[in-house]
Amino acid sequence: MPMTFQVQFQNPYQKLSVKELLEDKLLIPRKIRYFLRTKKHVLINNQPINWQSSVEHGDDVTLIFDDDDYPAKTILFGDKQLVQPVYEDEHFIIVNKPEGMKTHANQPNELALLNHVSAYAGQTCYVVHRLDKETSGLVLFAKNPFILPILNRMLEKKAIKRYYWALVDGKTLPKTITYKDKIGRHRHDRRKRIVDNKHGQTAITHLKRLKTYPKNQLVECQLDTGRTHQIRVHLSYNEHPIIGDPLYHPHPKGRLMLHAYKLTLTHPMTGQQLSFQAKSDSFEQKLNTQA
Repeated sequence: MPMTFQVQFQNPYQKLSVKELLEDKLLIPRKIRYFLRTKKHVLINNQPINWQSSVEHGDDVTLIFDDDDYPAKTILFGDKQLVQPVYEDEHFIIVNKPEGMKTHANQPNELALLNHVSAYAGQTCYVVHRLDKETSGLVLFAKNPFILPILNRMLEKKAIKRYYWALVDGKTLPKTITYKDKIGRHRHDRRKRIVDNKHGQTAITHLKRLKTYPKNQLVECQLDTGRTHQIRVHLSYNEHPIIGDPLYHPHPKGRLMLHAYKLTLTHPMTGQQLSFQAKSDSFEQKLNTQA
């Protein structure tokens, strides 16, 4: 069976076993660890190893994957000119999504940001997290199926942090506040979500008031969870609907004033601390009219 791809990196951690590296540090799923071990597809400094072998800091690690490890997946390529890259390496890519563009397509022939990013990268990419169509900002994509579950587990463990700017209506907010209202599906409108503290899913949003305007406020939102429409629902439920929200603001005007401006994580393959920020011209233009 032909090889599909290899992953190579220098071990960024202190001395540990191969098992600890793959299981505890890289968070590789059990099924894939089994394949790597039985096929002897882990090399340390280009040498085959025992599963309990030690890996020193700085050792060259090579992981080899077959087609049956990760079946090939193809995607319809979009327009690479529509991509605003912020960071890219062999493992993942972070881009700045404009408002009005879906993160991924819902129909086979539909083109969305994922299709455009795949065209830009010249290969099939994978969504790690999504933004609503109306929201702009930073989105993370995996560039191979090996790194995808690692990034997904980092997201679950809150090792990937996402920060948003939102321009909201309503009375003056405290300097900081945390919303913990549970979120569930709207029973009569499948597009919407509602606060449902009895049957909903846990949702935690941390807010910081950044600036107060004559009629509105700019807030920073940081997520502990990633429920659909989480920020939009929490703010509207607590009487601070986001300006321009077509679903949750009683009088929406202009674009949804929600922008994912910052994303931070520790690179799982290098241990490097990474932090990225991106602006939105349309968000800034609307903000400048508030003074």
